[in-house]
Parts: sequence; C-alpha cells; structure tokens
Amino acid sequence: MNNMENRAGARDSTDNLGTPCSLQLPGMHFTRCLNNADDNTSIAGDAVTITSAARRDYFNDPNGKLSNNTAPVLLAELDNTRPFTLTATVRPGFHASYDAGALYLFASEQLWQKFAFERDEHGVTRVVSVRTVDTSDDNNHQSVAAPEVHLKISSDTRTVGLYFSSDNVHWSLARLYGNQYPPRLYAGLSSQSPLGSGNASTFINPVLSDDCVKDFRLGV
Repeated sequence: MNNMENRAGARDSTDNLGTPCSLQLPGMHFTRCLNNADDNTSIAGDAVTITSAARRDYFNDPNGKLSNNTAPVLLAELDNTRPFTLTATVRPGFHASYDAGALYLFASEQLWQKFAFERDEHGVTRVVSVRTVDTSDDNNHQSVAAPEVHLKISSDTRTVGLYFSSDNVHWSLARLYGNQYPPRLYAGLSSQSPLGSGNASTFINPVLSDDCVKDFRLGV
C-alpha cells in the first residue's frame, strides 16, 4: 500500500469539523471555525488577533485528566496531496502559564499538530510543539526572550517540518516526521489560556502557500 492509499484510509472527519465561517486575510482564507473562533477574532490589515477566554486549550491528555478541546481555532482548507507551507509571526499575550498562540494542522479531534509560542510553567516563553495521534505528546523547544517569533510548517506531501526563527531568515528545526495526514486537511491559527483568565494572540502576515521548503533540515 503506497502513501496516498494510507492517507485515503486515515481518519478524516473534516466534513463535520467545527462550523462554517468566512474570514479573509491577504494570505489566507478561513472557512471553518472551532469553538466560535470567528466570534473571538479581529482583523487589521494583514494581522489577525484571536482572543481565548479563560481555561481554553487544545490537548488530548494521555491520562485523560487534563484533556481540554475548547480553544478557538480558525481553519483554512488545504490539499495535502500537494506541497504547502504555513507561516506567521506569532505574538501572544503571555499573562499566565501555558498562554500561547499557535499554528495548527488539523484533520480531526484525534489527529492534529499544534506548533506554539508559549509561556511555560517557569514563566519562560518558548517554542512548543504538540503532536496528537489519539493522545497528545508535549515537547518544549528553545526559549525565546522576544515578544514574538516566526513559525513555519511545511510539507512536500511526504514529510512535515516545523521551524522557528527570530529574524524570518535563519530557521531552526523543531520537528520532522512523515506526512500521514489525509488528503483533505486544514491549516489553522489559535490562541489558548489553559490556566489563565484569557489571552489575545496576534498573528502577523499569516500565509498558506502551495510550495514547500527545499531543505527540510534548514527550513528554507
């Protein structure tokens, strides 16, 4: 069985994913929303701000105790049989532990990837990735002292790479794995505040393009 056949049989509930919406930015068109994300979104030029209420998160806890799938997420459909790249400059509010702004790949409630700029339990702001296949893992990456960071998710249809940068020129690899998502997939943006009283995350110039990085180690 080849990779495309594997994907055709992957769990795909995108037809019933969230609710329809239509939010247009220069580089992305969001057509579905999770948890009323469109009601918690404001757009100014090429920037979109998503506001999370208190105790909102997306996490499928392996132990089941901390599972919480209530964060607002804006979703833009993509064709996963073709290359794609999602980029944005992410600027969260950072008021409490785990406040974050995040990029997403989303196929279903059991199959998604979160790539976030998050405040950790020590008050350190850092890049974090959460890959969910039924349950979520949780990976802390490099700390970033600046108020914003550039994030990128790219795929050539076979591989998915996650990258971060302080200058939008030189990229560091956070994660690399095989693309087993179904042909119909969504790219997304989200804000969360799992322990806090709320968090507004701004995404500057989010772009979903139909190309991919040429070097999956360097992210360019």
